[in-house]
Amino acid sequence: MKNRLIIALAIVALVFALSFPLVAPAAPPAPKPQPAPAATPAPEGHPEIHAAIDSLRHAREHLDHAAHDYHGHRTEAIGAIDNAIHQLQICLQYD
Repeated sequence: MKNRLIIALAIVALVFALSFPLVAPAAPPAPKPQPAPAATPAPEGHPEIHAAIDSLRHAREHLDHAAHDYHGHRTEAIGAIDNAIHQLQICLQYD
């Protein structure tokens, strides 16, 4: 009787052991490695300052080609723009 009980428990254990992979959820597939992106240049630092310099240069170009002198104010504005560009370039040196 004892032998039959041990055999029955061994069979039950064997059935559970063999059926476990069928009922256990499979592990998710490993993610495919993404190809490395092509060497892209690093983004430039302080894009707002660079955009401001570009805008100031654009404004200076408009003033250079203006039809009026506006009683000397155009020349003064161009000087102020040149000074602002210079100050922003100094800011970029201390990055």
